[in-house]
Amino acid sequence: MLEFYYAPDTCALATHIALEDVGAEYRAHRISFNAEEQKSESFTAMNPKARVPVMITPEGALTETPAMLAYVAQTYPDGPFKEIADPFLFAKVQEFNSYICSTLHVAHAHRMRGSRWADDPQAIAAMQAKVPDSVGACYRYLEDHVFVGPYVLGDTYTLADPYLFTVSQWMEGDGVDPADYPKVAAHRDMMRARETVDKALSMEFDGL
Repeated sequence: MLEFYYAPDTCALATHIALEDVGAEYRAHRISFNAEEQKSESFTAMNPKARVPVMITPEGALTETPAMLAYVAQTYPDGPFKEIADPFLFAKVQEFNSYICSTLHVAHAHRMRGSRWADDPQAIAAMQAKVPDSVGACYRYLEDHVFVGPYVLGDTYTLADPYLFTVSQWMEGDGVDPADYPKVAAHRDMMRARETVDKALSMEFDGL
């Protein structure tokens, strides 16, 4: 049994969707940022970074979305993520997900996590003001140079799809107009109609 720790409206949604996609047996644990549960002794014992998501596997703890997505796919090889059998396609998925993790998500985080990079209120405000441009540039790169369609890498549903869907939920909040990126916007609509996506979203936001 996997133990999955998440908070709503975070990148944890990508792994949550993948767990549903493969029909994994898991227990989901919602972490309250308002109560700062991610900083508790019990949580930091699992993840000293004090961030979600965290997945507790029989082999130990995993953090970082690309790692958890790969683990889910490889643990459930009969699921929909067939890229694990194709070294090049799997590498392309990892390339895409690494960009989301290291570049797009970081640009997004400057909107509400500026204190990670600066103490000066003016510097933080400048970072926040830059978010629509920096995040928009990430989507422009994806739209023009990466996205194939209808799924991220073509006709095959891969681990890139739940991750893109997850971060694309934040576009409006980041001051980015989805209409400027029609491929990404169409993908978001298509993903939202998937049963596993609906179930993961319902679990994350139930009672909020």
